[in-house]
Amino acid sequence: MHEREESDSVVVAAKPTNKAEKSVAEPVEPRTGTEGNADQQSTRRAQDRASVSQALGRVRQAARQRKKERFTSLLHHVDSAMLRTAFYAIKRDAAPGVDGMTWETYERDLDRRIEDLCARVKTGAYRAQPSRRSYIPKEDGSKRPLAVAALEDKIVQRAVAALLSAIHEEDFLGFSYGFRPKRSQHDALDALIVGISNKKVNHILDADIRSFFTEVSQQWVVRFLEHRIGDKRIIRLVQKWLRAGILEDGIVTIEEKGTGQGSVISPLLANIYLHYVFDLWAERWRRREATGDMIMVRYADDIVVGFQHENDARRFWDAMRDRLREFSLSLHPDKTRLIEFGRFAAQNCKRSGRSKPETFKFLGFVLICDKSRRGDFRVRRKSRGDRMRTKLREIKEALRRRINRPIPETGKWLAQVVAGYFAYHAVPTNGLALSAFRYHVLVLWHRQLCRRSQRAGVLWARMTKLADEFLPPPRVLHPWPSVRFAVKHPR
Repeated sequence: MHEREESDSVVVAAKPTNKAEKSVAEPVEPRTGTEGNADQQSTRRAQDRASVSQALGRVRQAARQRKKERFTSLLHHVDSAMLRTAFYAIKRDAAPGVDGMTWETYERDLDRRIEDLCARVKTGAYRAQPSRRSYIPKEDGSKRPLAVAALEDKIVQRAVAALLSAIHEEDFLGFSYGFRPKRSQHDALDALIVGISNKKVNHILDADIRSFFTEVSQQWVVRFLEHRIGDKRIIRLVQKWLRAGILEDGIVTIEEKGTGQGSVISPLLANIYLHYVFDLWAERWRRREATGDMIMVRYADDIVVGFQHENDARRFWDAMRDRLREFSLSLHPDKTRLIEFGRFAAQNCKRSGRSKPETFKFLGFVLICDKSRRGDFRVRRKSRGDRMRTKLREIKEALRRRINRPIPETGKWLAQVVAGYFAYHAVPTNGLALSAFRYHVLVLWHRQLCRRSQRAGVLWARMTKLADEFLPPPRVLHPWPSVRFAVKHPR
């Protein structure tokens, strides 16, 4: 079926005169005139966003109404307005790709560059450039490979990703949370905790897919896309990005697998892949095979499944291993484990002679079986110690570079760092970890101030005053999971 959507006409505001005469009624001290035509640019950006939003809204509505039909005409939505909107959505300080082009340089001649890029995309003359290989350290000491795309590739990928997301968001299941609009890591944590607390969950399967972003089959990616996308031009764009290769040490390597982790479109392709490989299959398994309660939460390739019966958990584990193998994936043998976890886990541990139930990690937290003051079961979250130590090492190195900066300047910077850490970790039941993080930051700052001279060190009483003046107090910023989950998912 052809889903043709005519692009709305964009109203262009009349261009004001650059050197218009100032009004005689202006105040005594007039404001500095704006350089260039900033008002026109702001108007055009607002018009672009409105035009793109309307077009994507129509695509989303069509995808919602016709769940099994394919979209055979989509490329006309990737116009200048969408590309310009995609450009302004890119981070200005993002690392450049192999082209060396920065955000500021591209913006200087934006209109001409966008029109040229749009013409090349429409005519098929657009060519994807290889991504630059970069590495970031992981918690276990290894390095995670990232693919840094060229700026124009980022622009087109972001535009196409917005278009594909409008379609596939209507198909994705509710327990999928990773890299989706209006869904965050805390939403996934809330869903998991509410599921464990309200359902009959006694066992947790903590599953980790081995090297997911580098092992994904590119052929299966294309086949899964074609379930809903019938526009061959969109498919060819995705194939160009998959086959563009990776530049490392002056050599371009083209892989037959992987989606280029770090690229703009990679998270969406990963979600589409796992939607067909895992989500639909797991939902069907829960309806047909499970003999008790079963909950699932997936954030990208991090999967947590809860079961009422251990037999269900082991059968699901075996079936999941076979299912992933069919699509070139595998479970990490050391990071995938089945543990006893839930409201009866503590009692069962006492019967078997164990001290306490096992814990598992999910999205930066350690989840622990705990009890409230009234003696009711609850899931306690605690910040991961290894990631806290990594963050403290980063702060220590940054303080060393700032050793000669004024105290107020360093204090304001540390306030931003601590506030950023609290913004994610300040959840209920995590108060001790917040206090510990703030204390260790203060200790690092104290050591830095004591090393500034060979005279007597800074008294701790003064550090306490500096902490009260600059560092935010450790208080909970997030609501309880059941409260926020009830607001976002009313029954």
